[in-house]
Amino acid sequence: MRRFVRPLAAALVLLASLSVSSCAATVSLQPAASANDPACADVSVRLPATVGGEARRWTDAQATGAWGDPAAVILTCGLAAPGPSTLPCQTVGGVDWLIDDADAPKYRFTTFGRSPAVEVYLDYDVVGGADTLSELSSAVSTLPTDGSVCTARPTS
Repeated sequence: MRRFVRPLAAALVLLASLSVSSCAATVSLQPAASANDPACADVSVRLPATVGGEARRWTDAQATGAWGDPAAVILTCGLAAPGPSTLPCQTVGGVDWLIDDADAPKYRFTTFGRSPAVEVYLDYDVVGGADTLSELSSAVSTLPTDGSVCTARPTS
């Protein structure tokens, strides 16, 4: 009996530590006004399990995604499409993104020319913008385009 106690205890400790380490808290977010748009559902089901090396986490709002603990990448689908802008724009994976660096090193990327729009908020201290947008663009590219093309390109 004694020879089974030690391996059983070790197995229980391992199981407990795995269950605690893999259970990150749900990320509390607010859904966008048009989060119930079927196009956002198409985006949601295509979101990757990892972005920038960060694992996906559960969120409590429709048409959202979060990666990292604490969340370093947050995606929200269902925003109103932005109009003309003076913000720099970058095309990644066939998707035009407006770049707002007002809160750097936290950046806000918003799709341009797609409706509904998607916003990605990310922490540059943890993940890079180009890699993150590249990993998310395949899901976001399913959104309908409205024919608008952003022309303000970032300067090198």
